[in-house]
Amino acid sequence: MAEPRWLDEQERHSWLSFLVMHAKLTAELHRQLRADHGLSLADFDVLAQLTEAPEGTVRALELGRSLQWEKSRLSHHLKRMEQRGLIRREDCLEDSRGAMVVATDLGRQTIEQAAPGHVETVRDLVFDQLTKREVETLGRIADKVLARLPQTKPSRRRSS
Repeated sequence: MAEPRWLDEQERHSWLSFLVMHAKLTAELHRQLRADHGLSLADFDVLAQLTEAPEGTVRALELGRSLQWEKSRLSHHLKRMEQRGLIRREDCLEDSRGAMVVATDLGRQTIEQAAPGHVETVRDLVFDQLTKREVETLGRIADKVLARLPQTKPSRRRSS
């Protein structure tokens, strides 16, 4: 078995900093949305996907793939959002095999109210302290890493 290619000190520092940044940034974005609009970051992600789609409708399977969520997570989350009146599920008229997820008027209104504060938080926490060149570099880094990641649907394994 080949010796692992261990991270050097700079790579290790960068990787650990990235992990901490991701966790803290995600938590802060969630806190802001919850405090200001009663939304979770996951709610915002779903509503953003729906309101960006034509007619505010996305096939459930495609929504799950886009969010990288397993089928059970998506189903449970959509049920909670449906109970709160943010989305509704409809039968797919094209093939009757899947469900369509639709943003309700309340869902659209909620994300329209939440988006300005969310964007301001992202701007404050991320972009305001970066130069234009650093923002371009961040984009290039993200694109390179994303290009290496498999373009597969989420695992169907159950977590214990």
